[in-house]
Amino acid sequence: MTLAATLTEADRLRDFFAARDAVVVQTDVLQSADTLLDLYGEDIRGRSYLTADPIRGEMVLRPDFTVPVVQMHMQSHADPARYTYAGKVFRKQDSDPDRANEFVQVGYEVFDGVNPALADAEVFAAIRDALGDVPLRAATGDIGILMAAVSGLRTSQARKDALARHIWRPRRFRNLLDRFGGRTAVPPSRAALLAASDPFAGAGADMGKRSRLEVERRIEALRADAATAPISGEELALLDTLTGLRETSDHVLSQLRDIAVDMPAIGPAVTRLNARLDALEDYGVDVSKLEFEGSYGRTSLEYYDGFVFGFYAADDPTLPPVATGGRYDALTARLGEGVAVPAVGGVIRPDLLLQLRGDI
Repeated sequence: MTLAATLTEADRLRDFFAARDAVVVQTDVLQSADTLLDLYGEDIRGRSYLTADPIRGEMVLRPDFTVPVVQMHMQSHADPARYTYAGKVFRKQDSDPDRANEFVQVGYEVFDGVNPALADAEVFAAIRDALGDVPLRAATGDIGILMAAVSGLRTSQARKDALARHIWRPRRFRNLLDRFGGRTAVPPSRAALLAASDPFAGAGADMGKRSRLEVERRIEALRADAATAPISGEELALLDTLTGLRETSDHVLSQLRDIAVDMPAIGPAVTRLNARLDALEDYGVDVSKLEFEGSYGRTSLEYYDGFVFGFYAADDPTLPPVATGGRYDALTARLGEGVAVPAVGGVIRPDLLLQLRGDI
């Protein structure tokens, strides 16, 4: 497959979205690294190509379009607004050398707070229609339901904050749940540290980047956590059920309503899911065949906070997703200095679409 063919397909997809009243936009390939580091922390270094500019400081090769498009939108104050774009993005692939570290991406983003459920359905249907009749499997999820469940736990705010930070790191999230729920023991080294009357005895001179005050505060936080009662077994079981959900959307909705009886914090998110499914049906989506996974989207860049979706090759599970997307209201609030604009979008890999169509 040639780059020229991929770019031609990207232009076709971009024009498809432009015909839906989306404004065609472009963003710089080099982006400020400070913004991404502020959003995602140092973990982003392992997934991005960084370089230093003597004037602009640390820069990054564009890992995706969403952040610069949100920044552009927040400056325009347009409401509502629709955007489309096409261009290369760059991702490190430390664990899988066979996956592309640069590829063309085409996107469609909608900023519209009048009816978020309808906007979710619009983007999903637009991506589906752009993909055409290629045999694909669609998967969906809702990060907002898990976020709501965590915020409603009967435990300390510090524990809820820690779990919320690691929603996008399923293994770390599970380890924290096991520790906070008393399912795993405190490591002996930490237990000894917390029990010591003077944890600095025999420590020697201060070394490293952390000050003594920072270490003292960390020890205090660990002691406060050790004194906190475990998360109840009932709540742990409900979270296990939520993250383990994998059914068609109509059946999942019924299960979530049952869970909401014992975990009322997820009630509003379940109501939003119901409205979204109704809107999807209005766009011709058969929700009785639409997959829903409770943990879907939890290994993506951590700006999704609601509806998430992806389209996959029906006959080749080894391929990366042909298209992905979701809702990211919280990202607009962070980039807009507290001013949130409801937003949802999706992206397509034109090279994978061509491969599945056999246009090589």
